[in-house]
Amino acid sequence: FTEKEICLRGTRREPLINGGVAGLVGVTCVFPIDLAKTRLQNQQGVQVYKGMFDCLAKTVRAEGYFGCYRGAAVNLTLVTPEKAIKLAANDVFRQKLSKDGHLPLWGEVMAGCGAGTCQVVVTTPMEMLKIQLQDAGRLAAQRPVAAPTQAAAAPGPAPSLVAPAARRPSATGITADLLKPRGLAGLYRGAGATLMRDVPFSMIYFPLFANLNALGRESAGGQADVQAQAPFWQSFLAGCSAGSVAAVAVTPLDVIKTRLQTLQKGEGEDSYRGIVDCTKRIMRREGPSAFLKGAACRALVIAPLFGIAQGVYFLGVGETVLGLLG
Repeated sequence: FTEKEICLRGTRREPLINGGVAGLVGVTCVFPIDLAKTRLQNQQGVQVYKGMFDCLAKTVRAEGYFGCYRGAAVNLTLVTPEKAIKLAANDVFRQKLSKDGHLPLWGEVMAGCGAGTCQVVVTTPMEMLKIQLQDAGRLAAQRPVAAPTQAAAAPGPAPSLVAPAARRPSATGITADLLKPRGLAGLYRGAGATLMRDVPFSMIYFPLFANLNALGRESAGGQADVQAQAPFWQSFLAGCSAGSVAAVAVTPLDVIKTRLQTLQKGEGEDSYRGIVDCTKRIMRREGPSAFLKGAACRALVIAPLFGIAQGVYFLGVGETVLGLLG
C-alpha cells in the first residue's frame, strides 16, 4: 500500500462498518443456496435431495418460502462482526506487511491467513447454530413413516402416512443445549475444522482478489492504483471470481467441517470423533466424490456473496448511510 492509500483508508473508510453492511447485503441475497449446500453435504445414506434445485423446490413445498431462510436470523446477526473482522483484518495485515508502498505475494498470502484466523472467533459459533437450523428440514423429511401394511392392520381410523412434524429447533434452544454440558466450548465445536477451512480460503481469496481488482489500473510509476479507487463493477467481478475459485478449492474441508458440526444425525448416518476420523469414514463409505458435495452451491453462494461484499465495502456504503443519518 502507498502512503496515499493508507491515509485514505484511515480518514475516509470505516472498515468495520462497511464490512458489516457488505455481509448483511450478501447473506440476504444468497442464503437459500447456502441452506441447500448444507443439506446436500449432510446426506449420507438416504438421498432426500437430488441436487440444489430439487432441494430448494422440496424445501419450499414442505416448509414454505421462508423455510429456505432457516438459520438466516443467526447468520444475519453474526455475519456483521464476521465479515467486518475478516475484511478489516485483511486491510490491517496488508498495511503492516507492505514496504515502501509495495506488498509482495507472500505478504498478500500471510495477510489472508491472518484474516481467516481472526474471523474464526465469530464464524465457529455462527456456523454451529446455522447448520443445526438449516439441517432440521432434511432430518424431518428423512423420518420414517408408518408402513402401509401396518396402517391396514391397525384398528380404528387409518393413520396418516405423513410423519408428524417435529418441534422446530430455535437458536436460543440450541445455544442452551450446547452451553449446558461444556460451557462456551460447546459453541466452538469444530473450531479446528473451521480454521482448517477458512485459513486456506482467505490465503487464496484475498491475494487473488487484490490482483484481479488491480488489473488494468497501472499508474505512471508502474504500481497499481489503490483498491479504493477501483470502479464498482471491477470490485464486484473480482470478488465473484476470487470467491468462486477459493470456494471450490476448499469444498472438501467445508464438507468435513459441516459433518463435524452437525449434531443431529439421520438414521444410519455416521458420527465422527474428529477431523481424521471424519475424513476416513467419508472416504470409506462414500468415496472421494463425497468431498465435493455442495461444490456448485458453494461457488454460487460465495461468488455473489464476496462480489457484493467487496463492492459494498470499497464503495463505502456503510459510512455513506451513516452520513445520511447524521
